[in-house]
Amino acid sequence: MGYKVVKFGGSSLADAAQFRKVADIIKSDDKRRFVVPSAPGKRFKEDIKVTDMLYKCYELASSNVDFSEEFQKIKDRYNGIISELGIDLSLDDEFGVIASELKLRPAKDYAASRGEFLNGIVLAKYLGFNFVDAADVIIFDTKGNLVLDATEKAVRSRLKGLDNAVIPGFYGRNTEGFIKTFSRGGSDVTGSIIASSVKAEIYENWTDVSGFLVADPRIVEKPDVINVITYRELRELAYMGASVLHEDAIFPVRSSGIPINIRNTNRPQDDGTMIVSDDFNFSRESLSHTITGIAGRKGFSTINIEKAMMNSEKGFGMKVLKVLYDNGVSFEHMPSGIDTMSITVDSSQLEPVKEKVLADIRRAVNPDHLEIEDGIALLAVVGRRMKNTRGTVARIFASMAHARINIKMIDQGSSELNVIIGVSEHDLSEAVRRIYDMFINSEK
Repeated sequence: MGYKVVKFGGSSLADAAQFRKVADIIKSDDKRRFVVPSAPGKRFKEDIKVTDMLYKCYELASSNVDFSEEFQKIKDRYNGIISELGIDLSLDDEFGVIASELKLRPAKDYAASRGEFLNGIVLAKYLGFNFVDAADVIIFDTKGNLVLDATEKAVRSRLKGLDNAVIPGFYGRNTEGFIKTFSRGGSDVTGSIIASSVKAEIYENWTDVSGFLVADPRIVEKPDVINVITYRELRELAYMGASVLHEDAIFPVRSSGIPINIRNTNRPQDDGTMIVSDDFNFSRESLSHTITGIAGRKGFSTINIEKAMMNSEKGFGMKVLKVLYDNGVSFEHMPSGIDTMSITVDSSQLEPVKEKVLADIRRAVNPDHLEIEDGIALLAVVGRRMKNTRGTVARIFASMAHARINIKMIDQGSSELNVIIGVSEHDLSEAVRRIYDMFINSEK
């Protein structure tokens, strides 16, 4: 029988009621054998995540300030969950060790990791599962980098023979024996590593949304959920600011060919979003729209260069890019014509050296005209079907024209997986809505 590795985020385990939902989900499928929990998240808008409470304790401890009042709030949170669930469990010994460690040798990673550690113990007890400390199987080197091969071997060795296990997310131990955490969102990474190590048939990532959305719900009212998305499409949307999985969480399962299913703990009946390999054999139902998603990001500038006979001047582009390199500025896109070149860059990188960049370009290539236009937003229209669908770019232009939105740049990659459009920042939201109407609403 194949395994499913299931990861539950902080909102999914915020209180006892959420624990019960999680238990029902796990017990509804015998394949859900290995569980990766986050620390308890917010129960309501003004609430504080347990991890943030632990950070506060660390800050006080590292300044030799008494943190017992803050730490008591953490104890109350866990004891409240245990009491409401009615399980026979005491965390007093664990609380004592944590408080002692923070007093003697306060370490930020250690403090932050204890939320997942304690939640893992509670969830394992409630489910009747084995508890496996992530510090015993997730291995970092002394520089804080994950040692993936050694980690996967340790995971397989520790889980061998176990029918089930709860392995806390977010942390591990380095080769010197100290607790080390991933960056925020790192429980996603732990789940991915466990899934890859046990060769799971699927990695389910349970959160508080029913999958990824075609567009930002703050811009488009009730956008559709993306049913199926490839890893490459996901990367394109993430680059443009779409809130998706922790980037490091994708690599272990992607390299193993394991799909990720994003699911909603509060709506387990929803199918969610399936993230699959780029060569996945798509069904007709999963290809209902020409595009997969739309995402945009503000904060760009365009360097516009004009010079007669630019195309015949050897090394012109190289000289311009060297100026950017010498000034520590990377470029995003560089569409060009016979006598023109436009280079889109991150405004925050350019701003401190803007005048120097202009002066250096003038010296390097002696342009006829040179200007910088700020306030540019980039918008990505991403979709695996675009490559084989005629008129996609024409429809994008039409949607912009109807809204009287001026397109300042358009760039399509050789893979034809995405089209990047540059517009004024004040036009970004309307551009997203118009493209959504053109490709989603009109195709329903």
